[in-house]
Amino acid sequence: MDRPKAPVFNPRRFRLGEVLISKGLIDDAQLARALELQKTSGRKLGRALTDLELVSEAQIGEVVADQLGLPFVDLGSADLDPALVLELPEVQARRYRAMPLARSDDGLLIGMVDPADMVAYDQLTRRLKAHIKTAVVTEGALLAAIERIYQRKDEMASFAREVAADVGEEVLSLAGLEGSVSADEAPVVKLINSIFESAVTRGVSDIHIEPQERALQIRFRIDGVMQVQSTPDARVAGALVQRLKLMSSLDIAEKRLPQDGRFRVKVGSTTLDVRISTLPTQFGESVVMRLLVQDTGRMKLDLLGMPAPILARLRAALTASSGMVLVTGPTGSGKTTTLYAALAELNTHEVKIITVEDPVEYRVPGLNQVQVNDRIELNFARVLRSCLRQDPDVILVGEMRDSETAEIGLRAALTGHLVLSTLHTNSAAGTPMRLRDMGVAPYMVALGVRLVIAQRLVRIICPHCRSEHAPAAHEREWLGDDADGSTCSFKGAGCNACHQTGYAGRTAVYEMIEMTPELVHLANADDPAGFAAEAQRAFAAHTLRRHALALVAAGRTTLAEAMRVGSGL
Repeated sequence: MDRPKAPVFNPRRFRLGEVLISKGLIDDAQLARALELQKTSGRKLGRALTDLELVSEAQIGEVVADQLGLPFVDLGSADLDPALVLELPEVQARRYRAMPLARSDDGLLIGMVDPADMVAYDQLTRRLKAHIKTAVVTEGALLAAIERIYQRKDEMASFAREVAADVGEEVLSLAGLEGSVSADEAPVVKLINSIFESAVTRGVSDIHIEPQERALQIRFRIDGVMQVQSTPDARVAGALVQRLKLMSSLDIAEKRLPQDGRFRVKVGSTTLDVRISTLPTQFGESVVMRLLVQDTGRMKLDLLGMPAPILARLRAALTASSGMVLVTGPTGSGKTTTLYAALAELNTHEVKIITVEDPVEYRVPGLNQVQVNDRIELNFARVLRSCLRQDPDVILVGEMRDSETAEIGLRAALTGHLVLSTLHTNSAAGTPMRLRDMGVAPYMVALGVRLVIAQRLVRIICPHCRSEHAPAAHEREWLGDDADGSTCSFKGAGCNACHQTGYAGRTAVYEMIEMTPELVHLANADDPAGFAAEAQRAFAAHTLRRHALALVAAGRTTLAEAMRVGSGL
């Protein structure tokens, strides 16, 4: 069988800089800047030009394609066939910066960052056993498409196999783990790097490493939903867990008891604060890692999607010199993010802010952040008492866990301090009564609490595959009086961009009550039913259900998500 011939390119070598100048995309001075950066950084000229934001990757790709007489393909908008793409293993796709794009009677169209790379072309031809035609793609779009379609599963599996081969049937020795493992070359470290890189790319909130009888299950929580990422050999588990415990300064010899720790890791330009928890299970230690992106620039109230009336009342409460602002909701509903967005507006040189948390989730310059430690009796109540002697203007308490902490916080709110905190309740209206149930004096609740916000997270419909959706019978029943003739909803069909889930990201829905004079009177009286009725009447327009339905009407979330957060409220 004759071997397919490589494409014949124009032998004339062109100078990228001169071509870009001739096309009017850059001028001589800009080219000189890029050449200087190329000289000092060692990068290719195209990368230097894009780093300086003089041209885009797409513009360079189109110029290269024109000079080589090849088509240019924008992978960001291309309709890729995952089955075809996966014919080329992920490792080769990354190594040769290439991806199958389309199949026709005369062969395969392959997108390549550098189509003139004859070595890569030769290897791709041998691997795919087909006649290859090439097109130009940009590196950034190619890597994004690889992350989207492969999800690093091949790469993880490859590294996991290396770990299994190294470990064999033996348990890694502590001496070998501590002294001889190279951070650059050890397969277990490569596997960890691959896990974290994939997690950052896909917006993962939690990584679950769960040993099973015959395999190690690695799962990601994405947009609140668990997804299996990889299932390598069970022998990988011991080496992987020990390395993670070393990274977080946990006792690697102790496998019988749960342990908690944390470490920081930089993945590309992203810094992660990782909270790690281990739990002994039947087949080994299960590990869960909560990933916190240390990007405080994103924590702004304007970016949270809060309804304008609630945002206005929250900002008014934050300007007060005293009082308590509470944010309620289940674990993982974004309460801490909301509180830190509020702190970002208050964090100036003129304001002293102390936070008391377990653990400290975001590290922010300018704040005095304290992590409680029950093992040495450094609990919330004890730290709060000391905080009041530190002359703070604003105090953030991670959680009102008991009556003592709640009472101290409310006393601070009544004596000239602005206090921000969280509490676990089902609704904003139930929060003041929950404080009373905890044993806090009614007058302290009535006079100390200024504003309560409850929140939940809902998934956002993928914009690439969104389509209209007629409400089902059970959805119309839930809508009740809201199910009028104008009711229109949407859902995602599932596509490559959203990994076939129909959703891409999450946003919060909010509800609020503010302590009006009527509510202050009812909270101070022994009338929980009256308080709830008045709160419902006064703030009926600011409920979780109303906000969720507004997002449905705007086409941002589905009725199923609205029902999940709005049922029973």
